[in-house]
Amino acid sequence: MSEYVDWPVGNRSPVGLAVLLPGKNYPATMPLLTFAGRVALQHGWRVRAVSWEAPDLDSRDTVEWVGTQLEEAVGDVEGRVLVVGKSLGTCSAAYAAPRGWDSVWLTPLLHLPEVVEAMSVHTGRQLLVGGTEDAAWDLEAARTIGGDVAQIEGGDHGMFSADAVRTAEMHVEVTRAIDEWLRGSS
Repeated sequence: MSEYVDWPVGNRSPVGLAVLLPGKNYPATMPLLTFAGRVALQHGWRVRAVSWEAPDLDSRDTVEWVGTQLEEAVGDVEGRVLVVGKSLGTCSAAYAAPRGWDSVWLTPLLHLPEVVEAMSVHTGRQLLVGGTEDAAWDLEAARTIGGDVAQIEGGDHGMFSADAVRTAEMHVEVTRAIDEWLRGSS
């Protein structure tokens, strides 16, 4: 079972709900999801950060499990939904796609055919972000899927490198890409 934390939005009416879906070992408190959530807040979204203990499943069961977590996190919210999935969280594409929910896919699991297939039929806007040193990233597949693509030079699956300054720069690049992409959806 997943748990949710809603970030404070202040006195304004949000444009919709942004759901942050973690990776297997990458919680919403890690940089990529934290910065993505901050950008979403800045663009007027209400942010719900999901945390979970993901079971070990085969890829088809994983896609179904993650989709169920997204479904439960959104609940009966009406209006716009923005999905921000990191790694394992990108398996929610099969649930988000038919609903046309705009999605930011951080280090998507493009080695899983189920994920690529779901993203390929996605009817909403998508931003796929991956690093050149990430074994799960496939630039050709990302471009074939459609949507916007941001490839980060030297980034691994956590968007880290051996150089701390370069790691910080990569996180800034990802944050800028999300910010620019969200500007186009306002």
